[in-house]
Amino acid sequence: MTTRIVAIGGTVNPGSTTEQALRLAAAAAGAGGAEVQVFGGAYLAKLPHYGSAEHQKGDGSELVEAVRAADGLLIAAPGYHGTISGLVKNALDFLEDLSKDTRPYLDGRAVGLIATAYGDQATMSTLITMRAIVHALRGWPTPMGATIRTYHGLFSPDGECLDDRARLQLEMVGAQVLRGAQSFAGTAEGQ
Repeated sequence: MTTRIVAIGGTVNPGSTTEQALRLAAAAAGAGGAEVQVFGGAYLAKLPHYGSAEHQKGDGSELVEAVRAADGLLIAAPGYHGTISGLVKNALDFLEDLSKDTRPYLDGRAVGLIATAYGDQATMSTLITMRAIVHALRGWPTPMGATIRTYHGLFSPDGECLDDRARLQLEMVGAQVLRGAQSFAGTAEGQ
């Protein structure tokens, strides 16, 4: 049985550190055998504000359907003014469409979290906010949450993480979300 992981995150800037971090964690889950689908900044930027006059039935349906079928998620958000960005929060608001499912919201799903920012304080407050959101949506945050301080040169032009501490955190989050997803699905080794 294939384990499905949905990765959500990024910014409006193509190639953002947040999205590169998300893709690195997603690659770690993929290397462990997961099927990974990424909804990056370009996709998230096209979503209308959930519940607004511009929001039409069916908007964000690819994201909602992918999460509905997912065993686990990876969520990466930049820390803006000490909390999660509006872009990522809006994407998570679309999960309200899962509220009446047999398995509502993120119930029974492992969720790996990644917070990026220029300072440690913003990464921690953003991570704490994301954990609260995941708990409110009935998800199970992984034990490790990556807090990545961003700076020019963190990633090479081809997406390689040049900071050992950051790379190890991101790989651990990717591996833990896969392990958690497999455990919930009863497909982990030894079960």
